[in-house]
Amino acid sequence: MRALADGRKVPTGLVAGGFIAVILLTGWALFEPMNASFTKLAEQLPDYWERLQKPLIKMEQKAVLSEEKLQAEVTTEIAQSETASGEYDAAQRTTMPTPPKPSRESKSLRSILSGMFQGGIGSFTAVAFNRVQIVVVLGTVFFGVSFTLMNPRSLLGAMFALFPERHHAQALIIMQRIGTFVPLWAGSMLLGMVTIGLLVFLIMWPIFGIMDAFVLGLTSGVLEAIPFLGQILSAVPALLLAFGVGGTTPLWVLSAYIAVQALENNIILPFIIARSMKLHPVAVIFSMLLCVVAFGMLGVLVAAPLVAIVEILHDELYRKRFLPTVTDADLDRLAASALREKPSVSK
Repeated sequence: MRALADGRKVPTGLVAGGFIAVILLTGWALFEPMNASFTKLAEQLPDYWERLQKPLIKMEQKAVLSEEKLQAEVTTEIAQSETASGEYDAAQRTTMPTPPKPSRESKSLRSILSGMFQGGIGSFTAVAFNRVQIVVVLGTVFFGVSFTLMNPRSLLGAMFALFPERHHAQALIIMQRIGTFVPLWAGSMLLGMVTIGLLVFLIMWPIFGIMDAFVLGLTSGVLEAIPFLGQILSAVPALLLAFGVGGTTPLWVLSAYIAVQALENNIILPFIIARSMKLHPVAVIFSMLLCVVAFGMLGVLVAAPLVAIVEILHDELYRKRFLPTVTDADLDRLAASALREKPSVSK
């Protein structure tokens, strides 16, 4: 596109505009099923609350009856013990049944549930605020990257200005290698988005039908660009649709999204990134863990590029200086010896 347009601005604008258009179209496609699910959920909410209240009331009444029975048994045992020891008058006073106090215990379960619900709302508000901040940061990063791609020469020139002139040749090699793996990383992220979207579509198809499943798959694919938070956000419309269906559908949908996120973080993304960028999957997984600890959830975005940059710096700065004659075959032979295995035969 850059070669055809004879510049970077038009291709970058088209790609950024296309991505924004996909997000807007996905939101538009979700509006109608979400509106229908909200309406149906609002109609079913009183029934859900009533079905939740009945077992709680039964449990409370059984708890009160059990407490009265235990109290009567304990007072009888105390009376018998005191009678046996000759304290008859004290036993008579204690054998009088004490009516259960109408304390707060009678509504303990519902009050506890209400407190948990209010606390959950407070926690959800705090978490939602943090997630909104992350979305704002991601939006800023998106437009920052777009403007960078439109005119990267000035930024690269500023980077070269940080190095002494005698190191410019080595810095040029490093930046050229970094510029080679960046498209591979972007392609691996795009492939991960397509894979997750297709997986969600195939899982949701038997539950919601082809059209709603397609929209949910498209939503998951688009939001896959947001690490960790993307799958959580993509599960919200699916759960709303599931509540509109009713029954045990929400439980199945929640379980499916948890399974998809587990597969995504531990198998799909590490495998795709490792194959595309020629990195070891273990290196990708541990880099994700370290970057999450260091930079939060946004660290997942820079985990694989950091591994590749560290590898490039090791090759160009350390290996050429301290291991000038050591080849990959030599390293493989040493690793095989450490494991007491035969070295692999290179074709």
